[in-house]
Amino acid sequence: MFKILDKRIKTIGYTITALIAFAANSVLCRMALKDNAIDASSFTAIRLLSGVVMFLILLSFNSPVSNGSNGRQRKTWISALLLFIYAIALSFAYISLETGTGALVLFGTVQITMITMGVISGHRLRLFELLGMTVSFGGLAYLVYPTMTTPSFSGFMLMVVSGAAWGMYTVIGRGSTNPLQDNALNFKYTMPLVLVLVLTTLPMLSLSLEGVVYAVLSGAFASALGYTVWYIALRGLSATEAAVVQLSVPVIASIGGILFVSEPISTRLVIACTLVLGGILIVVLSNKRR
Repeated sequence: MFKILDKRIKTIGYTITALIAFAANSVLCRMALKDNAIDASSFTAIRLLSGVVMFLILLSFNSPVSNGSNGRQRKTWISALLLFIYAIALSFAYISLETGTGALVLFGTVQITMITMGVISGHRLRLFELLGMTVSFGGLAYLVYPTMTTPSFSGFMLMVVSGAAWGMYTVIGRGSTNPLQDNALNFKYTMPLVLVLVLTTLPMLSLSLEGVVYAVLSGAFASALGYTVWYIALRGLSATEAAVVQLSVPVIASIGGILFVSEPISTRLVIACTLVLGGILIVVLSNKRR
């Protein structure tokens, strides 16, 4: 009984930590690209490279990364490709999308992708799971509605691609036995793609110290550490729980604005938080009953 409770508490802690990292990632990406502090290609390249450097530091205190069997290498290449697609599509999408619109499209796509993959693999959605996901998504839509604008078609499609890639990356991560090494390999295997990206977009590179700092913070901390913690959290989450809890990321970002930027607490935020967290609770309780 106590072991199960302890495991659940740890899962909650890892999940909250990872979601805070996701929120930080979105904020850092939007801040860097909105003010043209850096171009999308450079932001993505520095972000992924910073992640590799962070893993080298972490693994210097741990066992070295092994490429493993051919089967594991194929899986790693797939994960690395999904990670790269998610990162580059997100960066270019945020050039033309507002934060609220981008969040709704991104996390809506993540949820749909993970649910679809779960159904394909044989998971049957229960009524209360559907109800909880609907309530949470409704809360997210209510939160971002005032800042939503009609998205450009290219920005919308890029964010859909980014969300689908992240959803698949998360599903693959649910089978991770060594989150630190698996994510380290995933980041490492993106480097050939990063090199091609830099060479292809070399004439369009635009850097500033501020933009580079945002990219490094996003890659080394919010991505490398955040994704590793997320893989650990996934061990204790069902596929449906993993999909729905990510809808809380924009809410966490809004709460961060209140705590660190002295933004006012609005009635809309309180209602949205209640809906999002209430929907997540419905899903969690539904899975607990199962």
